[in-house]
Amino acid sequence: MEELIEILKLQIIDALNLEGMTPDQIDNDAPLFGEGMGLDSIDALELIVILDKHYGIKLKSPAEGKTVFQSINCIADYIQKNRTK
Repeated sequence: MEELIEILKLQIIDALNLEGMTPDQIDNDAPLFGEGMGLDSIDALELIVILDKHYGIKLKSPAEGKTVFQSINCIADYIQKNRTK
């Protein structure tokens, strides 16, 4: 799971153009939206693309996205349970 988390962080940094940020600077349990990393709805779309492109996962509803995108650990757990790639 640690390797998946590290890869996921690198994919997020790349997709969201978080220049100057390293995986170590992203807390696995911190909220991704709001007061955590401060991501917005456009960033959420990029996260959806990452799940689809790299892991073959298509989210079924916005409510599911809210649950999945709570933190890096939540995304990694969801990927482990649902990946098709």
